[in-house]
Amino acid sequence: MNRPLTVALVGTGFLARTRAHCWRRVHHANVEIIMVSRELQRAEEFAKEVGVARAASFDQILADDKVDLVDLCVPNHAHAPLCLRAAGAGKHVLCTKPLTAFWGQGLPADASAAEVAATDRTTMLKAAVADAEAMVAACEEAKVQLFYGENWIFAPTIERAASLGAAAKGVVLEMRGWESHSGSHASYARDWRHAGGGALLRLGAHPIGTMLWLKRREGLRLRGKATKVIAVTAEVTDLSRAAEGAACEIATGWTDVENWGMCVLHFDDGTRGVAYGSDNMLGGMQSHLTILGSDHRLECSLSPVDSLKSYAVNEGTYGDEYMMEKLSGQAGWSTPMPDELWCSGQQGLLQSVADHLRTGERSDVDGDLGLEVVRIIYASYRSASEGRRMQFSEA
Repeated sequence: MNRPLTVALVGTGFLARTRAHCWRRVHHANVEIIMVSRELQRAEEFAKEVGVARAASFDQILADDKVDLVDLCVPNHAHAPLCLRAAGAGKHVLCTKPLTAFWGQGLPADASAAEVAATDRTTMLKAAVADAEAMVAACEEAKVQLFYGENWIFAPTIERAASLGAAAKGVVLEMRGWESHSGSHASYARDWRHAGGGALLRLGAHPIGTMLWLKRREGLRLRGKATKVIAVTAEVTDLSRAAEGAACEIATGWTDVENWGMCVLHFDDGTRGVAYGSDNMLGGMQSHLTILGSDHRLECSLSPVDSLKSYAVNEGTYGDEYMMEKLSGQAGWSTPMPDELWCSGQQGLLQSVADHLRTGERSDVDGDLGLEVVRIIYASYRSASEGRRMQFSEA
């Protein structure tokens, strides 16, 4: 691709703002951004806020032959329908995690949030996986790429760990990964109808996707076939309910989704991965992956990164300067992120997408990876609901 890369950035929330900054920093490609929202006026307003020159409706960008990629930064329930429309128009798609979710597919349009949450987990699993499979199939049929927006994989610490692991002669026996903070930015994250799940889906998807990617590559390298997850064991709950009546600074008000979730991944080579997501951690974001190999150990800290430390006696010492995601203030000790977009992998994700579109090569951070993450998470919800190990042969 020698001409400029034209990206239709769909959404006006926290992630869309992040992506707008990242797309402008992509190198080896001249990127033109078009801001898109359900309401053209909102798209135009947001474009001005983030310094983007153009705004359009979704219908307009589908009809625009110059648009190469649709970057979906929208709530989970909109992923599948927008992806299918984009693929049908011959556009490549970048979909943020999770690839899909259960938000009430198959239920009456007027079903309440409580009715959606009460759906049995087997039905949820089948519906979410069916949507993910439809997205993958639509992009394959249209001969466009479906990129899975797992930024952890492109964090410098993970990339370096992957290269070191590939150079080692041992095998990864155990992985432990988590993302934790004090609660979601979005009000829609608090119920099944809008979010499709809680902390395991929103936060646990990061370590799950990264573990899958690492073991997939390891299996291809050592055994000639991708290592896969064959079973999961999980627990989920809302720990914030125990704080009722007590001093509490974490997010509360979760109506029917978990604010803590954990799953054990059982790989077909006999190894294990443990992933969890939690909305119960104060003091900023913590994102970490531990890799225990038979001849090596790797500790990947995506956040916080302590290459820069700060101590401030008073709040506001640094004026309006941003420190790190989910950090509530500047006073005391903190770890200001040198470049959060780079450390988190968001910048590397978009660079990878641009590079693959420029060369025409297929990415392995793709719809198939996103599909497996969806399968694992909803099998985990079924495991937690039934209180037993869930074999994928049953799913």
